[in-house]
Amino acid sequence: MAGRAWCGRMVGAALVVLLLGTSCSAPDPQDSAARAVEGLLQRRAEAVLDRDEEAYEATGGADDEFDHLAQVPLSSWEYRLTRLDRTRTGATATAALDYRIAGHDRAPVTVQRTLDLSRRDGRWYVEAERPAPDGGEQLWEQGEVTAVRGERSLVLGVGQGEARLRRYAAFADRAVPAVQGAWGRGWPGRVVVLVPDSTKDMAGLLGASASAYQGIAAVTTGESGGGGTAPADRVIVNPESYDLLGDFGKQVVLTHETTHVATRAATSKATPLWLSEGYADWVGYRGTGRSAEQAAPELHREVRAGRVPERLPDDAAFGFAGDAARLARAYESGWMACRMIAEQHGESTLVDFYRKVGAHPQRHGAVADALRDVLGLGPEAFTREWRDYLRRELG
Repeated sequence: MAGRAWCGRMVGAALVVLLLGTSCSAPDPQDSAARAVEGLLQRRAEAVLDRDEEAYEATGGADDEFDHLAQVPLSSWEYRLTRLDRTRTGATATAALDYRIAGHDRAPVTVQRTLDLSRRDGRWYVEAERPAPDGGEQLWEQGEVTAVRGERSLVLGVGQGEARLRRYAAFADRAVPAVQGAWGRGWPGRVVVLVPDSTKDMAGLLGASASAYQGIAAVTTGESGGGGTAPADRVIVNPESYDLLGDFGKQVVLTHETTHVATRAATSKATPLWLSEGYADWVGYRGTGRSAEQAAPELHREVRAGRVPERLPDDAAFGFAGDAARLARAYESGWMACRMIAEQHGESTLVDFYRKVGAHPQRHGAVADALRDVLGLGPEAFTREWRDYLRRELG
């Protein structure tokens, strides 16, 4: 896609489990079957952490997941049974899997899992494990994971050679200090990059259809407003789109996505997409020498034609599906707004404005209050300044 097709936003979805059965939704702690299954899951988790293949296979039928995890540096892996539905021959269990990647996750990443269980000779076994309904896959479910450690990054890939993953790590390693130079050092300064084999596999990690991510080079997943306690975000790269970019574009993409990692704790439901995406683009282009016309070609065409936007784009304009030119103009509009604030009020003021908006208790009034308190402007005056800036820079 033209313009900013590579850019991403937090991906989040409710994981809804709809399992048919006869048991209640939460297992009774006095239920002997539930206690036995909890013990089974504990042994399975310990086998994963200990890299004990024999113990893992003793929990159920052999599968490839154990081998696929071999290079993933795990510091914790734990199942929490949340539902057990008995059947004539066994049971279906729903469990929350909490895991951490060593050196990166500040808190456990939690994913919902469904496990098919059988009972033989008085013992429970795992016959199959998969994502819960509407949940995304994990990278190791797609194949054997290769891990490459950079100075400030960890790159995990499937279907990718080590040399290629090292190039991803080099871009990520350069992105971290670039983001620190703009945002500051109040974040861990590390990034985890996932590189699946294809667009389809990228969508599988996100629990979405491949069509939603055609032409999108990367997205960042994570929890907004984490306050420093949320697990590290994952930058998920679409190699089919990312690898079409030149080195400049690749660097801008990973710097943009790393900005989302750094700003996550200061980003909330009050933060409009024009600000979160515009700021990430501003950091991505900061110091590159690219002009407004070079970095905002779609918006440049509109302004030159006399079609100056009336207002900053709403969140709906940032949807990946639909008009590629409209999407590019949305990103470019947000970037120009952040660029204007940085140039006219100072880079530190732009950071203060971002934090002020994200700290607001609700979306309504967040931007208006931050404009007044940080920039000394009302929304209408800010919009006029932005439109004048577009005419001056792109007209």
